Amino acid sequence: MQRLFCFGLGFSGKATAHRLAAQGFAIAGTSRSEAKVAELRAEGIEAHVFNADTPLDPAVLKGTTHLLLSVPPDEKGDPVFRAHAGDIAKLKGDLVWAGYLSTTGVYGDRAGDWVDEDAPLTPTTKRGERRLAAEEAWASLGLPLHIFRLAGIYGPGRNQLRSVLEGTARRVVKPGQVFSRIHVEDIAAVLVASIEKPNPGAAYNVCDNEPAPPQEVVGFAAELLGRTPPPEIAFDDAELSPMARSFYAESKRVSNRRIREELGVMLRYPTYREGLKALLAGEAG
Repeated sequence: MQRLFCFGLGFSGKATAHRLAAQGFAIAGTSRSEAKVAELRAEGIEAHVFNADTPLDPAVLKGTTHLLLSVPPDEKGDPVFRAHAGDIAKLKGDLVWAGYLSTTGVYGDRAGDWVDEDAPLTPTTKRGERRLAAEEAWASLGLPLHIFRLAGIYGPGRNQLRSVLEGTARRVVKPGQVFSRIHVEDIAAVLVASIEKPNPGAAYNVCDNEPAPPQEVVGFAAELLGRTPPPEIAFDDAELSPMARSFYAESKRVSNRRIREELGVMLRYPTYREGLKALLAGEAG
């Protein structure tokens, strides 16, 4: 039997796991808390607690044919690599596919220019530097590894419709600023397509077709809801957390040509417009 083990059964990991379970995969993985593990087990998923202070019994990895790594690095590096690199290396004889979920932040700031997977990796934030170090660490193990560089993720319960409804949405304007984004179900579609057509050593940008200024997305969400959009705020006048400000330190347009041409993925939500329209009923309801 094919068995997916996912370190980090969160937003993207669960969406992927559900698709593979429907194809007959056995699913196992981790979460950081006992409460989340209990929820996963209630869904019929073999789940275990894992965090930086709670490594796994290596026996739970036995029989893994597909490995998805979705735990972000911390200030000390990748916690899964620190705790289980040796155990995972021992799976090489059984593994047919491994995937690491990284970020487009590894490309750094490109002043709004386009980047593809062959662009130099020059992260300009600590977050991007940690992700690049994690990519390199996992590549060093000789696994059948595929790297997926994700843009900003949105989906049910995690989108600009929700922030408009909750009154937390802001339209911060920084001239020339654009972000790429991706619906969580399209992430899952890309990962499944890669499993069906493995190419160890490949890296893929996972984003939709239209990078866009963040204030436009907020405005569109407000329009869908029939709400007055929040006022625009100049970036220099906005009170932002250090984390939020770091996102505005980088502007780039990320090409998704490889997932379309190599993996044959047709995005269900090619731009934020289709994605938000599909989410509207659930959020407004």
